[in-house]
Amino acid sequence: MHTDIAKVATILQEGGVILTHTDTTFGLSCLVSNQAAIDKIFDIKQRHKNKSFILLVDTLARLQQVVEVPELAWDIMDLSEKPVSIVYDKILSLPTYAQSPDGTVAIRMVKEPTLQKIIGKVREPIVSTSVNISGEAAPETYAQINPQIIEKVDYILPEAKDFVPKYTSSSIIKIGIDGQVKVIRA
Repeated sequence: MHTDIAKVATILQEGGVILTHTDTTFGLSCLVSNQAAIDKIFDIKQRHKNKSFILLVDTLARLQQVVEVPELAWDIMDLSEKPVSIVYDKILSLPTYAQSPDGTVAIRMVKEPTLQKIIGKVREPIVSTSVNISGEAAPETYAQINPQIIEKVDYILPEAKDFVPKYTSSSIIKIGIDGQVKVIRA
């Protein structure tokens, strides 16, 4: 069974939270423009609101709509062997509630085709975070996902049920204003 992209887009546009498969692991996602949906993800994960989430974009053009991309970031994205989220400090168009307390944001250009189509359909970045209660290990199979989480999401992508994560998380790299690179998570 394949995901009905239009249906998922409608659910997201109506403030829904979806359970997805990503290019790393299972994810909880919502629109970056919907603060209530982001708050719902914080509640589902029982996560403190001072910890921000990664955003996913589908294209280079969408990335450049929301942040100023330093030259070094292009090289990192091109050369990385695993999915990489880059922390940007020059935000062009994101609400403050979607940013870290220090005014930065971590964004990953997603390669998973279904998510690319969903993001393309909603025409904005989506929030992404692992499908686990804060402090617990991320599930390695769909069967390991906490039933409390499954009960609280608005939609589960059909492909997620058969998904086997290739990675437990993305690398996170911060590029400083001076071009200094800091690996936050390898």
